[in-house]
Amino acid sequence: MTFHASIESPLGPIALTSDGRHLTDLHIGRHVAKPTTDPIIDAASAQLGEYFAGHRTEFDLPLKATGTAFQESIWQALQGIPFGHTTSYGELGQAVGKPGSARAVGGAVGANPLPIVIPCHRVLASDRRITGYSGGDGIPTKEKLLDLEKISYR
Repeated sequence: MTFHASIESPLGPIALTSDGRHLTDLHIGRHVAKPTTDPIIDAASAQLGEYFAGHRTEFDLPLKATGTAFQESIWQALQGIPFGHTTSYGELGQAVGKPGSARAVGGAVGANPLPIVIPCHRVLASDRRITGYSGGDGIPTKEKLLDLEKISYR
């Protein structure tokens, strides 16, 4: 069974999806028409509220992000970027044993089904520029997340 709910956040609405055992999807900027909550969505809602209030720096949720083997390796590596820190697309490629794959890394980062919780907003260009963000309103959403974590990106 699949469960769906949405929460309000400083980024606008966030739609959450659970399979009953894992958080499987998070969409910034979407509402859910017919909510069907479960304990996973309840926990995700509470933890996201704590994050946006500045009281949480790590998420403790069961996650299931399904993609290609390369995408999943990137999403796993993203989870190792601590709150308040960043990495570059090139460094992320090296971390998963694929040096020179910054463009492919960017594609995998952009396909992340669980932004914020799997912190793809912490990836910048090698010169610390923001080169894009696929969630919410794009770059302005990423800037808000970086500002929340007090990360310098200019």
